Amino acid sequence: MYLVALLALALVLCAGALLAAYWLRKRPALKSLVWVVFACIAILTIGATLLYTSLSRGSARTSATARSPQAMVAALASQLRAQPNDLSGWMMLGRSYLVLKDYPLAAHAYREAVRLSPENTQALLGEAQALMLSEQHALTGHAGDLVERALAHAPNDPQALFFGALVALHRDEWVLARRRFTRVLALAPPPDIRHIVTQQLAAIDQHLGTKTPISPSAGSAVIRVRLELSPALAHAAPHSAPLFVFVRDPHHPGPPLAAKRLRSEFPQTVVLRPTDAMVAGLAFRAGERVEVIARIAPTGDPLNRRGDLSGQTRYRVGRDGLAEIRIDHVTR
Repeated sequence: MYLVALLALALVLCAGALLAAYWLRKRPALKSLVWVVFACIAILTIGATLLYTSLSRGSARTSATARSPQAMVAALASQLRAQPNDLSGWMMLGRSYLVLKDYPLAAHAYREAVRLSPENTQALLGEAQALMLSEQHALTGHAGDLVERALAHAPNDPQALFFGALVALHRDEWVLARRRFTRVLALAPPPDIRHIVTQQLAAIDQHLGTKTPISPSAGSAVIRVRLELSPALAHAAPHSAPLFVFVRDPHHPGPPLAAKRLRSEFPQTVVLRPTDAMVAGLAFRAGERVEVIARIAPTGDPLNRRGDLSGQTRYRVGRDGLAEIRIDHVTR
């Protein structure tokens, strides 16, 4: 039972990481697409169940350490080195690495599955998903090509259709994106997902009707902040840790109005615009009072975690000039 709980927690964190990855792409606001989270949770939950069921066989004959998820996955990887043509084994290994959030190894495992079965929809989508989780612009490259291949083999697969719509949006193919989202709705998704996809379709229709960006950015709607790291915290900030900068409405909880993922280099000046919005139709405007937060995440997780280093400031969009944020707080 403890293992199941740990796997469930890993799934939620993995899905949240995917959402954050898309939030932090420098694309129009529409392309954040919250449904990615729901789709991946469903997929990874199935994968975790299979992982637990399959890898726990014979666990009664092993020590407590050997029964850990990492040890079971290592044993499966070792087995596949001796049996490299085991398609189901590579699929299971890919799902396992996704649960453990080792996305490059997950991509490799699914790539081996694709090698053995080039038309396997789940293998193609698995590799695409792993690439999206590990590479910032994967949808514009190989991951997008994998999704298109999956759609060619399974044009009515709901996961392939959704990711296909996402790829179309990244390529500014609005009509194609709308067609694919419409087909997702025709497959009768759960009510909450149907509501989200319907909202995205409405945003696409608005874009196609007005021929203007989803989140128009007036020239004055700009936030400029200079980030400094407190010398007292320099030892606690790994250079490889990502730096996240968020814009929030201090009076209304919810998704950030804008976000960026950067390298932890100081000092540096960051410029945020409405095009950095994370949710369609939810962006800051000139004259709005917002809160700007800078956070160094040693774990790489965009969600606030213990040990994160942060700083923040209030900002009047388009009216304040260059503001300064000093990162001098440690999350306990």
